[in-house]
Amino acid sequence: MMSLLCTTRFDPRLEVFEWNNAPDGSPSPYLLLAFQLDRLLSSAHLSRWKVSDSLDYTALRDICDNAVRKVNGTDGKTPLKVRVIFPPSGNITASASPVEPLRYDPTAASHFSPDVDTHTHFDPILSICMDTRSTSGTVPMKTTNRQPYDNARARVGIPPVGAPRPHNITPNHPDDVILFNTSGAIMESSICNVAFHRHGRWLTPPLTVGCIPGVFRRWLLENGRIYEADEHLISLDTIKVNEWVLLFNGVMGCRLGRVYLNRDPSSLSNESH
Repeated sequence: MMSLLCTTRFDPRLEVFEWNNAPDGSPSPYLLLAFQLDRLLSSAHLSRWKVSDSLDYTALRDICDNAVRKVNGTDGKTPLKVRVIFPPSGNITASASPVEPLRYDPTAASHFSPDVDTHTHFDPILSICMDTRSTSGTVPMKTTNRQPYDNARARVGIPPVGAPRPHNITPNHPDDVILFNTSGAIMESSICNVAFHRHGRWLTPPLTVGCIPGVFRRWLLENGRIYEADEHLISLDTIKVNEWVLLFNGVMGCRLGRVYLNRDPSSLSNESH
C-alpha cells in the first residue's frame, strides 16, 4: 500500500543557519523539518487520511531523533539522510543512512548567476541528462511509489535511488535525469525539483505540469531565490546544450548542474562563467 514519504537531512552544521531554525527559534540539525511536517499533513488531508492531533513538530523531530540515534549513537555527528514513512494507519517510522557532508551553505547555489559568476565555489557540477520519453501518472505529493522516477533513471542507465552503484558505470555517467510530461513540459528530476536561468532569474516549473511540491522549492520561492514559470514556458524544446540547471531537495539543498542532450556527459563544455 502506498505511503507518504519525506526525506530530510540530519546535520549539526545546519544549526548555524538561522533560516533553518525550528518553529520556536532554536537551532535545528534537520533541514527544513517544519516544511516537511506541513507537507506531510497537507498530503495526508488531501488523501483523506485520519491524522492524529499529536502529530506536531516535536513528535516528528522525536521520530527522526530515534532513527538518528540508531546510526549515530548519542553523540554522533555524522550527516545522515532520514527517510520518514507515513502510512494510512498513521504509524510513522523513520530510518537513517550516511550522506555526503555539506560543501557549503545549502541555499548558496541559488545566488549563482551564469552570466556573471564563477561556478568553482559549487563544484563538482552535476551532469544532468534528459529523459528519452515522457512521463505520466505522477501524483502531487511525495510517496513511496517511486516507479515513474526509477523508470526514468533506468532509461538513461542510472541505478534506482539507494541501489549500489554498479562497478561498470563510467565516470562520465549522468548524475540525474530530468523528466517531462506528455505535453513536453519539464517537470523535475528523478530526485529534485529544478529551475532554469531565464531572463536573469531562476525559473521553476509550475506544479500544474506534474512535479512534486518540494520543501526546498517552497523555501526558495518564499525567499525570492526562484520564481514559478508560466505553464509550458520551460519545455523540452527550450532546453539548450550545456544549459545550467539548479537542482534542489530536502536532503542536499541546492546544487548546480549542466544539461547535456545526448548520452555522453563528456560533451559538456568546460567553459567557466
